[in-house]
Amino acid sequence: MKNNPLIIVNSFKFLKYFTFLLLFAFGCAGKKKTEEKTAQTAVHVPDFNADSAYFYTEKQVKFGPRIPGTSAHRQTGDFLVKKLKQFGAQVREEKFQAVSFDGRTLDLRNIIGQFSPALSKRILLAAHWDTRPFADKDDKKPFPGANDGASGVGVLLEAARHFSEAPPTAGIDIVFFDGEDWGETEDANTHPPEGWDSWWCLGSQYWAKHAKQTRYAAFYAILLDMVGAPHAQFFREGESMNSAPSVVDKVWSHAHALGYADYFVKETQASITDDHLFINRIAQIPAIDIVQYQPGIGYFGDYHHTQKDNMSIISKETLKAVGATVLRVVYYEK
Repeated sequence: MKNNPLIIVNSFKFLKYFTFLLLFAFGCAGKKKTEEKTAQTAVHVPDFNADSAYFYTEKQVKFGPRIPGTSAHRQTGDFLVKKLKQFGAQVREEKFQAVSFDGRTLDLRNIIGQFSPALSKRILLAAHWDTRPFADKDDKKPFPGANDGASGVGVLLEAARHFSEAPPTAGIDIVFFDGEDWGETEDANTHPPEGWDSWWCLGSQYWAKHAKQTRYAAFYAILLDMVGAPHAQFFREGESMNSAPSVVDKVWSHAHALGYADYFVKETQASITDDHLFINRIAQIPAIDIVQYQPGIGYFGDYHHTQKDNMSIISKETLKAVGATVLRVVYYEK
C-alpha cells in the first residue's frame, strides 16, 4: 500500500509533541528533585542579636577594668562562667600563675566552655577577657577596655546563646583567655622566664601547651580581638595568612556573602603577636585573628590602650558584622 503523506506528517507531529511532553515531565521531575535537595541541604543560620552582644560588652565594662588580681577581674570571670553554664556549655576553669614583666605573680584563669563535647570535629572560638593594667598610650591609669577585650567576649557570649538553642553540626569550644594584655612596656629590658615565649598572651601560651599535651584538636580556630569600633576594618593579618590562609578565605568569603565587604577587607597586612600566634605555633591548630586595622595608623586604632577605649566607641553595627559572620561560618561547617 502506498504511504499517505498526510498520515506521515501527522505521525511526525504527534511524535514531536509526545517527545516534548516527556522532556517537560522529566524536566519538572528533575527540577522538583533539585528543589527538594536544596530544601534538605539549606542551612539555617540564627540571626545574630547585636543588642545582646552590646549588653554583654557593657556588662563587663561595668565591673571595671578587668586587671588580674582585682575584684573587677574576679567578678567578671565569675560572670563569664555563669553565663556559659546558663547556655548549656560544659565549663572548665584553667587556673594558673604567671610572672609579669614587672615581677608580679599573677593569678590567672582561662575559661573554657564546650558545646556538644562528644563530637569529634571541633571549632575553637576565642577572645581575651582581661584588660591592660595601665593606659600606656595616655595617662598610665587603668582604662575600661570596652573594645580591647570586652567586645570579642560580648560577641562570643551572644554566639554561645545560639549554640545552646540550635547546636551546629560541629562541636564548639569557646575559650576566654586571661593575661593577654599585661605585656611589657617599651622601656622594659627583660626576657620572659624559662617556659614562656612572650610577656604577652600568657593565657593562650598556657592553654596551648596543655592542649598539645592532652592532644586536643580543632579543625580551626577564630580569635576575636577589638571587634566593636565604629566602621572598623578587618584586614587579613599576616600570621593568619601564613598559618591558616584557607580559614581566612572561608571567613572573609562568608562576610562578603553577607554584605560586609566594607568591614572585611581582602588585603593582607603585617603579622602581630596575639593569642592566635600560640594556638598556631604551640597547639598546632590553624588559627586566624579578626582584629581591627586602621589605615594610616596600623592595628588597633587610636583609642588602643587609652581612656578613649570605653562604651562610647562600641558600635552595634560592627558587633553585628563580626557576630553574623562567625555564626555563618560555624553553621555552614559540615
